[in-house]
Order: sequence, then C-alpha cells, then structure tokens
Amino acid sequence: MMTLRTAASEVLKAVPRLPLLAGPTPLHRAPRLAGELDLAELWLKRDDLISFGFGGNKVRGLELIMADALKHGADTLVTGAGPLSNHVRACATAAARHGMSCNVVYWGSPPPGPRQGNLRLVELLGATVRFTGSADRESVDAMIEAEANRVGANGGRPYVIPRGGACPHGVLGHVAAVREFLAQASALGCRPDVVLLAVGSGGTLAGWLLGSRLFNAPWRVEGVTVSRPQAEAAEQVTRLAAAAAERFGIDATVGERDVIIHDGFIGGGYGIPTPEGNAAIALMARREGVFLDPTYTGKAFAALMHLAREGRFRRDRAVAFVHTGGAPTLFVDPEAAR
Repeated sequence: MMTLRTAASEVLKAVPRLPLLAGPTPLHRAPRLAGELDLAELWLKRDDLISFGFGGNKVRGLELIMADALKHGADTLVTGAGPLSNHVRACATAAARHGMSCNVVYWGSPPPGPRQGNLRLVELLGATVRFTGSADRESVDAMIEAEANRVGANGGRPYVIPRGGACPHGVLGHVAAVREFLAQASALGCRPDVVLLAVGSGGTLAGWLLGSRLFNAPWRVEGVTVSRPQAEAAEQVTRLAAAAAERFGIDATVGERDVIIHDGFIGGGYGIPTPEGNAAIALMARREGVFLDPTYTGKAFAALMHLAREGRFRRDRAVAFVHTGGAPTLFVDPEAAR
C-alpha cells in the first residue's frame, strides 16, 4: 500500500515545474537571538534568499503555476493584490523572463508621489498596472476576471492567478518546501517543535500544513495573520489545503483543529507597520544581520518574540521561523501603504 509520503513524492514528481529556484534555500541557526529569547535553538529558513526576482517564497508556488500557464499556451499573466505584494512582483518577474505580458490589478488608488518598493519593481518589469479605486480587497477579484476577458477579447491568451497565488498549484509549491526543509533539518540536526510563518493569502500555511501531514513531519506548524482576521484566515487555509488535495488526488486532509493562527499582530492593517514589528526588524538585524520586512515577516517575528517571552514554546526544543521574504517593502514610506 502506498504511503502518504510516497504518494506526495509521486505527485511532486509528476506535476510540471518551471525551474526558478537555484536550489534549496539556507537553513541556519540564529544563536544570539535564541539566547535573547530564552529558546533552546532558533532556526531560520531563508526563503528571502531565493535568487529569482528579489526572492521570497512566492517563487515556490510560481514554479508550478508558470508551468501550468505555459502548458495552456498563455501569453499573459493576469493577477493582483495590494501594491506591497511580493506575489505580484514575482509574477511580473517570471512573465518578463519568459517573454509574456503581465497585467496587474491592485486595490485602492495609485499612491501619491514616486513609485516605491514592489510597485516600483513591477512597473520596471513592464507590467500593465491598474487600480480598482476601492479599498475593498475583493474588488481585485472581479477586476482580474474583467481584465482577463479584455485580454482574451483582444486576441491574447490570459492565465488568471488568484490574489497571492492562492491556488492548488501554489499550495503544492509549499508542500515541496516541507520536503526540502525535512531533508535539511535531518542533515543539520535541526529538530523543531514548532515551525512559525506569516499568513497573508493563506497558500503558504496551507502548503506547510498539508506537506507536514503528508511527510509525517515531527513538528507543529503555526501561522501569524498579517492580513485578515484569524477566523477568516483559518477558513481560507483549510479551503486551500482541501482544494490542493482534491486537485492532485492526495488522500489527506487538514482539519480546522490543525490550523493554528495567532492574531493580534496586524496593527492598523495590512501593510501598515507596527511598533512591535519594527522592533522585531531591528532586533533581527542587530543580532543576526538578517533583514525582515514590515508587512509580513516583521509582524510574524514580533509574534514569535511575544510567544517566546510568554513561555509558549518548549525550552528544550527548537523553534524554526520561515523567512518568506519581502525586502523591497523596507524601502516604502509607511504613509504610502495607507
């Protein structure tokens, strides 16, 4: 009888992938910060060091999404999110690399002043950018569909990618990240009790939960919401994990009780820096020489610091933090995110 691990490996082997990663991203200890937080060990999984398009873990899902787009003969990627989106920047980079157009929909209105951060990079990459004029993030979804219809009506071949790359192919990219992490952890003697990461659109956590179940990983995966209320984030993660399992014929489920998401660290809203997040960014930089970002990883690591200081982690076991990237957001005026 085929085990879940074998079934997952077969799926990962069978689903087409367009190589964008140069190889496994580093996994290393953060000893000075571990000592400051009274943790036995703290490990950093450095997806910020993915070499493609300013990095970030969104590239993992994009390897499979791009392969599917090319398989369907697409010549235009159509996607969207907020102007700080790492996903959109990764999509625009992949489109430019492979001679495709990229049409982007952002919620809200164009920010005043010069373009900054990921928005500047997306325009530099030649993407066509439109704003919905509404602060409602769901306004992006309807306009993405309208934009895809417009591309098709003009003779193009659009391929729609949901906000944040939150789709079955995107989730499967993060399942592969679990397999990569397992191999590295075994080789390096990293035995985390908890793996913690930021949760935005939900695809990363869905993939890590599903992958950890499939590969029988010996840790608990926890998320920190940086974008939406905890209940909404948990529902999104559960739905995405189920959709990926169904799409690829994987006999595994992620139940509501498997989804642990910490709330209370978003502050004034998605993309708006918090004092706690800024403190986490400064501490990580000064203790380990690693740069977090104010939109995703800064807030998530602020949660890790809070949980450690409350004694929520075992003192005899390691904690691993997935650095999902986001460096361009360090160079955005906070007022431009409002």
